[in-house]
Amino acid sequence: MAIRKPRIGIIGSGAIGGFYGLMLARAGFDVHFLLRSEYDVVRERGLKLEHAVHGMLQMQVNAYASAADMPPCDWLLVGAKSTSNVELAPLIVQAATADAKVVLLQNGLGVEEQLRVALPGNLHLLGGLCFICVNRQAPGVIRHQALGAVNLGYHSGPAEDGGAAIVAAGAGLFRAASVESQPMANLAQARWQKLVWNVPYNGLSVLLGASTAPLMAADESRDLIQALMAEVVQGAAACGYELPAGYAEQLFRMTEQMPDYWPSMYHDHAQQRPLELQAIYAEPIARAGAAGCSLPRMQMLYQALAFIDRANRAG
Repeated sequence: MAIRKPRIGIIGSGAIGGFYGLMLARAGFDVHFLLRSEYDVVRERGLKLEHAVHGMLQMQVNAYASAADMPPCDWLLVGAKSTSNVELAPLIVQAATADAKVVLLQNGLGVEEQLRVALPGNLHLLGGLCFICVNRQAPGVIRHQALGAVNLGYHSGPAEDGGAAIVAAGAGLFRAASVESQPMANLAQARWQKLVWNVPYNGLSVLLGASTAPLMAADESRDLIQALMAEVVQGAAACGYELPAGYAEQLFRMTEQMPDYWPSMYHDHAQQRPLELQAIYAEPIARAGAAGCSLPRMQMLYQALAFIDRANRAG
């Protein structure tokens, strides 16, 4: 008897969910996409991915406007923004098998804890950290510029071995789809590490109206980026997470080599969507503060972004 491949559901089929879902579908996995405003377009035309390595990929996909219409999925990749986490749990439950593995592909701190309390205990919850330059160009059209790895860590659930086997299986799914993926032994530390990039580049892209290339070209913004990176490293250490020596400098140099990129927060701002300020700024500031560590530059950036976000959405 042939062994059935895992059925994979994508909750939030924008840039992140669309990219990884399409790569998995391309590799032959049974993938099902939940969409909102783009449902009609994707149902008719499929998903289109401009991939930096593989070129133009376009596929007709299993598209749904309602989670209740999806078949029960063994794995659920959540690509929706953390600003919608309160609304996600009922959708996840509707689309999940009894022991489904839910992978939260989001930035920031506290996102797993926020969702965990709304999920039944039989579901496994994992964190997924995406290292990728990708954005949505138009309904059903995604542009990939560089990178693409997604690393996984187990957060909570009924796994008796601490989730190691589940994480390994999840990483194996991605690797089978030509996506680099590694298990993460410490999900909490890995989330602080991801903030070293997300805090400066996401926020400054909105505040200064600049993509990565001009931000890296001016001495003033370069200095500010490095200062913000140093504060994140300091906050992580105060919370008990010593990041690898030279990690911030490594990310800084990596960004110099990247193609010019508009971070996801800028796209949210441009589309007048809520910014992910709670998970990327407020939560780490609060955790560091509780540990006796102030992050003044990060606090000022957060306050400026909160003002911009409020005015942008009011308009």
